Amino acid sequence: MCGIITMVGNNANSVNDITINAMLSSLSKRGSDDRGFVRSGNVVLGQTRLSIVDIIDGKQPMKDNKSPLTVVFNGEIYGYKELRKKLEVLGHVFSTNSDTEVILKSYAEYGYECLEHLDGMFAFAIW
Repeated sequence: MCGIITMVGNNANSVNDITINAMLSSLSKRGSDDRGFVRSGNVVLGQTRLSIVDIIDGKQPMKDNKSPLTVVFNGEIYGYKELRKKLEVLGHVFSTNSDTEVILKSYAEYGYECLEHLDGMFAFAIW
């Protein structure tokens, strides 16, 4: 289980790192293995991680290696290895073995319709 935070709007940039880290600390019971956040324009994405899949390279928030997309994710994508193979045939190059990156590449390929290709129990935010 992981915890995610998002802030969007003109005031997101005014929230200091100490406050964001306090928010993430309050989610530490949902994922004590790692935590992090990124700022992008008027958006902050943060995540506490319980490492299950791709323990080393699956850190979040995760930025795509080809597009300007960033994701935070909690859950499990069933059959993500098969979906990854389909995306590789379509030309996507992966940097990790993570189901998180499969979400990023699915969104890059299909946009909002990526949800039609994802099976599992999950919540995510992409910017």
